[in-house]
Amino acid sequence: MSGSSEPTSLTAEDLAAQGITALPDKEVASILDLNADLDLNLDVAAPIDLAVAANANVAAPIDAAVGANILSTGSSAQALADQGVLIDQNITADATAVSTQDSTIDQAEAGGTDPADAPATGTLPADDGGLGVEGVPLPGDVSDDLGSALSGDLLDVDIDLAADADVAAPINGAVAVNANVAAPIDAAVAANIASVDSDAVSIAQQDAIITQNIDGEATATADQQSDLQQ
Repeated sequence: MSGSSEPTSLTAEDLAAQGITALPDKEVASILDLNADLDLNLDVAAPIDLAVAANANVAAPIDAAVGANILSTGSSAQALADQGVLIDQNITADATAVSTQDSTIDQAEAGGTDPADAPATGTLPADDGGLGVEGVPLPGDVSDDLGSALSGDLLDVDIDLAADADVAAPINGAVAVNANVAAPIDAAVAANIASVDSDAVSIAQQDAIITQNIDGEATATADQQSDLQQ
């Protein structure tokens, strides 16, 4: 036994009886409404004063000898490095560094923006009534709540940010140096690689006499006076 029924369409009265809700037009609802107002006022001051004084003697004699036999037979590699160094370094001087800094920084303003006057706010869409869709009536409370939620923006944010910053970093420095540097280097290298009956001889001899004298004073003076008005 089998039976069949033909589908029937719904009338406007049937839709109203089922409580079906018609959505508003697409253009009346937006996802995000953002209004941001940024007011930044920055004052930056960084005066820098540096004094450097140096007395230096530098000596670096270098002597090197290299001998090599690679994949050779019956060869001899000899390296001889002989270095004689006599270094006499004398400094008779005063290294004086004087740095004087007098900073007057006025970052005060006659009038500023008080961030408390413009707090960041977030508002929800106002309730402006029902959907106003003709032809499909809704229950009273449901129509009011649903209409206010869909007729405006889903997220409405209004941000007003005001920032006023004063930054001051006066820097003062003084450096004084007296230095003697001596670095004699002597090297000799001899090598036989994969060779038979070969002689590798390396002789390195170094005689170094170094005399370093410093007669003087290294003085660094830094004087800083800063008048900051923020």
